[in-house]
Amino acid sequence: MMPLVFAEPGQPQIIKRIGGNPEVKKHLEDLGFNVGGEVCIVSSLGGNVIVKVKQSRVAVSEELARKIMI
Repeated sequence: MMPLVFAEPGQPQIIKRIGGNPEVKKHLEDLGFNVGGEVCIVSSLGGNVIVKVKQSRVAVSEELARKIMI
């Protein structure tokens, strides 16, 4: 298991765990990040990560991406 920020761009990954406090977990779930769901890094720019999740693209900070374990 490793944080999402270390994943190869363009390679689909499965979310194994979401860390952080309950507010962070709820925020990530609202964005579509769920355990068992598929996620793919589109690009990384200036510390932010653009991720494809559930047929949409979402930009998350590096801090949040480190809480998503794949």
